[in-house]
Amino acid sequence: MATKTFKISGMHCAACAAGSEKSIKRLPGIISANVNLATETAVVEYDPALVKFAEIKAAVSMLGFTPVELEDKKAVAEEVLRKQAEARAIRRRVIISVILAVPLLYIAMGHMMWSSLPLPAFMSMHDGPLGYALVQFVLTAVILYCGRRFYIVGFRSLIRRIPNMDTLVAIGTGSAFLYSIYNTVLIALGSHEAVHLLFYESAAIVVTLVMLGKYLEAFSKGKTSEAIEKLTELAPDKATIEKNGKQLEISTSELTVGDIVVVFPGGRFPCDGTVIEGISSADNSMLTGESLPVPVSEGSGVIGGAINGEGLIKFRAEKVGSETALSQIVRMVEDAQGKKAPIAHLADVISGYFVPAVLVIATVSAVVWALLGKDAAFVLNIFVSVLIIACPCALGLATPTAIMVGTGRGAEFGILFKSGEALQSAHDLTHIVLDKTGTVTEGKPVLTDIALAGTMEENKLLALAAAAESGSEHPVARAIIRAAEERALELPQASDISAIPGRGIEAKVSGKSVLIGNAALMQERGVDASMLREDAEKFSSSGKILMYCAVDGTAAGLFAAADTIKEGSVEAIKSLHKLGLKTIMLTGDNANAAKSIADSVGIDEVVAEILPGDKANEVEKLTKSGMKVAMVGDGINDAPALAAATVGIAIGTGTDVAIESADIVLMSGDLSGVYGAVKLSRAVIRNIKENLFWAFIYNCIGIPFAAGVVYAFGGPLLTPMFGGAAMALSSVCVVGNALRLRGFKIK
Repeated sequence: MATKTFKISGMHCAACAAGSEKSIKRLPGIISANVNLATETAVVEYDPALVKFAEIKAAVSMLGFTPVELEDKKAVAEEVLRKQAEARAIRRRVIISVILAVPLLYIAMGHMMWSSLPLPAFMSMHDGPLGYALVQFVLTAVILYCGRRFYIVGFRSLIRRIPNMDTLVAIGTGSAFLYSIYNTVLIALGSHEAVHLLFYESAAIVVTLVMLGKYLEAFSKGKTSEAIEKLTELAPDKATIEKNGKQLEISTSELTVGDIVVVFPGGRFPCDGTVIEGISSADNSMLTGESLPVPVSEGSGVIGGAINGEGLIKFRAEKVGSETALSQIVRMVEDAQGKKAPIAHLADVISGYFVPAVLVIATVSAVVWALLGKDAAFVLNIFVSVLIIACPCALGLATPTAIMVGTGRGAEFGILFKSGEALQSAHDLTHIVLDKTGTVTEGKPVLTDIALAGTMEENKLLALAAAAESGSEHPVARAIIRAAEERALELPQASDISAIPGRGIEAKVSGKSVLIGNAALMQERGVDASMLREDAEKFSSSGKILMYCAVDGTAAGLFAAADTIKEGSVEAIKSLHKLGLKTIMLTGDNANAAKSIADSVGIDEVVAEILPGDKANEVEKLTKSGMKVAMVGDGINDAPALAAATVGIAIGTGTDVAIESADIVLMSGDLSGVYGAVKLSRAVIRNIKENLFWAFIYNCIGIPFAAGVVYAFGGPLLTPMFGGAAMALSSVCVVGNALRLRGFKIK
């Protein structure tokens, strides 16, 4: 099986996207096809043994659209240039059409407003009916030529039995234009009463309004992807590297792993890497959503696109080009915008049936009014009005535009939705399941308490212990060493260091024999630590990890370490509760430690002392009971649970495996991002529902007016021009409503 993502240029409405999907799905060997109108992207899964990609492209081309392979950089670049040129051409055609539409309206309808309309006699309705008709014919012909794409694509889609918005416009305005030509011929043959049966202005104004609406819609849609554009612009074009003691400026695309990169104060980091020299700060706000700059020094990681603060930094390039965090963010957001949310399929299904249904309604309405004795002008007005006002543009834009703006806005806060489905699923969550270590807590213990058993001073005991532990990677050992460093203690030299597996360590420090380890080690070596029992019970009841220390065979003290709660975790849990979400913490730690952490941050429920594999089982229990569950984690052992949850949320500072398994990635590593993701999801889904409501209501209200149902009961009759204006306005309104999400704030 193969999956291909490519662009489809030239689509205008939901029916265009649905038609493209249908055309592709008709081919043998197609497993799935997903066409997104807002991003003009198609994702097709197919069997290469049964169908070739060239055949898929041909199926799209047959509809009048242009398929462009994303891997073909030259074609993509040409397509960008072509679209820019097309945008300029559309703007030019719109301007020409508007300029010509003004005198056309003046000639065709001025007599309805003014009794004595100042017009030359040869184009007067009464004195020169043929000139009156021919001038309108010429002006309309030029306008319709400007909008010729509606006819090319519309009739081609009709022939392929996949009618779309262009089909409705083409049939409606084409009918009005041809009927007007017929009456112009009658006028030329002497039937001057046919001057009242000209519909040139209806055809011309409708095409002009639809073109103007499409232009405004494209302009508005361009703003929906501004977040992506801002992100792609973060990476600098040039980078300064240090080679053989000299600094060279090269293109960022030439950077390779291992290069020593120099970034001056105020400059942007051109790729990801690790600092080898310098002290500064990095503004990661556009990438992670963190409001404050983070300190960076030797050993710190830096992200491409972040802004260097006040100091000169040298770092070793580790991820370049498409491997950088910035590139991955852009790729994730683009993927999310290209994949439909389940709610989008509702619009797709409706659009697939909507256009044929409108053609039937327009035809039936026209026939009924003709049978009721109405003249040809009235019947044509009904036919054209129904076709024009029912164009499903707004329906097709309702979902993808909101998803585009929502995912882009999320990226600005460091919240990455990997699919439209993830964005939708997050809005109705009921439970948030949290891993403890690295998610709620920092994941590295710090020394919290020192209890003394003898007369040795606290700092001296700490220095001896830190010296003995200097070669150990045990988390508590590292906590002891960090505590000594923070107190700026001078550590004596240690020798004869020997690790005792599962127990602790022993060493010679300043001529003293130092033994550090658990209670079992003390007991094995005959060290009496009974005087520390009360302290040990107090510390262990709080879930702290204990480490005894004996000097020359005598108990000297007890060290207690605990994992610290991440800054912002307490506030994040409070925020989740405000959204009505229940919080559960899963951990392999002992029950006391887990309960202590949970109580400190306000988590509702704790499941402790479980194996990594059991985390997924716990999540599955909740989902099978009907709960909508999000799993939040950062480690390799969280990956199965992330995949099992309704929505998997990975802390971006965690492992690649966790990030790959998740549906949402929080780049900042801050738990408050969970609250932001749920709140943003709810805002986007609410926006989509508003868009769909207005799109549906617009058609439901508009069609009865256009078909003459309201007129039959004494109400007004909709004209094609009003229908065209309303149709264009509805699309712009839907996009405008989606753009409101750009102002979304987490707090």
